Formats: sequence, C-alpha cells, structure tokens
Amino acid sequence: MKKVEEINLPEELRYSADHEWVRMEDGLARIGITDYAQDQLGDVVYCELPSGGIHFAKGAVFATVESVKSVSECIMPLAGEVTAVNAALNNDPALLNSSPYGDGWMILVKPDDPAAWDALLTAERYREHLGGNG
Repeated sequence: MKKVEEINLPEELRYSADHEWVRMEDGLARIGITDYAQDQLGDVVYCELPSGGIHFAKGAVFATVESVKSVSECIMPLAGEVTAVNAALNNDPALLNSSPYGDGWMILVKPDDPAAWDALLTAERYREHLGGNG
C-alpha cells in the first residue's frame, strides 16, 4: 500500500473524510473515490452504482465497491440528484484502480447547494486527515 505522501491528490478537487472526491463542472459535481480509497481496497472487481434521477442526502450511501479484499460503501459528499452514471464501470470496475480521477469517475450530480463544495476538504486538509487517522 502507498504511504500517505505517495497518494495522488489533485489540488483542483475537494475531498470528503469518507474518501470520495468532487470536481465541479458547469454547476454539476463529478464524484468518485480517491486514490487513497482505491489503494486501500486493492483490486476492484465489482461496482454497484445508482440509477440516474435518484436524489441522495449528504452522508447517504450512493454506491458499493467490491474488491478482492472487501466490500465498501461510498458516501455522498454533498446532497443532490444523480444526472449521469459512469456505465463503463459495469464492464471495467478496475477503472476505479487505474484512473480514480479520470475514467474511473462514478456519478455526476446536480447539487442541491453548489456552495456545499466549499465545505469539503482541500487536498491539503484531506492529506492531513489521512495522516491523522487514514
């Protein structure tokens, strides 16, 4: 497993303490799991994503990711309605490992409050979180 200082954390993203990332794009929030999360999971073999049109509250479980080691729940970092789902993960869930911030994105969400992004952790704060109790 990677050391905390080896974890890839793009500065332009925001992070949740539950190891999801958020990228704002034209008022929509693209969400996935962090490099840290995929590293801890190991080889991902299955990903269960929600359908489009479903609304999730902040803190709700929106997906599950199964690896050779465990099954983990993905937690919504902000409230909103799912507008798109990455169907590529159905056939190739390993994208979560190989490209967690690119091709391995999970859902696109129309946030209830776009300002909720500001309350998420910066890369620096998330790295501090990992160092303290990662």
